[in-house]
Amino acid sequence: MTKRVVSGMRPTGKLHLGHLVGALRNWAELQAQYDCFYFAADWHALTTDYADTSRVQASVIDNVIDWIAAGVDPEKATIFVQSLVPEHAELHLLLSMMIPIPWLERVPTYKEQQEQLTEKDLTTYGFLGYPLLQTADVIIYDAHFVPVGEDQVAHLELSREVVRRVHHMHGQIFVEPQAILTNFPRLPGLDNRKMSKSYQNTIDLSDSAEAVEQKVRQMYTDPKRVRADIPGTVEGNPVFVYHDAFNPDRDEVEDLKTRYREGRVGDVEVKKKLAKAVNATLEPLRERRAALEAHPERVREIIHEGSRKARTIAVETMQRVREALHLAY
Repeated sequence: MTKRVVSGMRPTGKLHLGHLVGALRNWAELQAQYDCFYFAADWHALTTDYADTSRVQASVIDNVIDWIAAGVDPEKATIFVQSLVPEHAELHLLLSMMIPIPWLERVPTYKEQQEQLTEKDLTTYGFLGYPLLQTADVIIYDAHFVPVGEDQVAHLELSREVVRRVHHMHGQIFVEPQAILTNFPRLPGLDNRKMSKSYQNTIDLSDSAEAVEQKVRQMYTDPKRVRADIPGTVEGNPVFVYHDAFNPDRDEVEDLKTRYREGRVGDVEVKKKLAKAVNATLEPLRERRAALEAHPERVREIIHEGSRKARTIAVETMQRVREALHLAY
């Protein structure tokens, strides 16, 4: 049996280059080897955006278009929407009956996001319990693997502990998911802060060529380099981090780095070549995106077909869970 991979993404706005290098390229590669289930985590979006849900549905459609444009193939992977499979919520409820609150409070992002998103009230049960919903999202499909970065390993380890606790009480029900560690360049934002839509420091996958050029021109570089003939720092410089991620001409990149360090090239030339490389990366995505936007009904068909397939599996799992918990009447 082909082993299964499950991964999701919160639809909270436009996708950017960080999503491309951090998730979508990996999703496209994994679908050739595994039975992949990729979902728009619209319920997870509500953990922080519960007060205004008006943009969630549009973000789901927009994000799925970007997924497909980036190489996720609906003929190879199952693309679905979390809320169209209500069994996720049932399993989440049952897990919440069994898991101690301190387990959830120790999840690293619980306090981190409360400190960072001070403009939002994150003292809700939904925010506290989102790691259990994440666990339900994965184990309801008997997922063997979950692709995660090193900073997300703690989340998956909690899921594994949850599975073991349930098994101790009620016997073997689920597959215990393993991590597939993904190594990718962590892109800084255009202003050298963390890349975030809230900081408006991203290059979006749907940006036009002109928008990309404009954003690249405004990128943060070495602040000590006030003239082109002053030697500059390459390491940690966002412009060169992006060159390493998107410019396939390695000789050109190394030449730019050498001349930058020696004060023999200006920021204008370095950024112009970066904009060209980024646009070359995004142009195939733009073409596929335009074709999908011209037929939005096809995108909705893909979502509903994938959700029906996902729900068939989820229904079978929940029957097994109810029998194990003596709730199958």
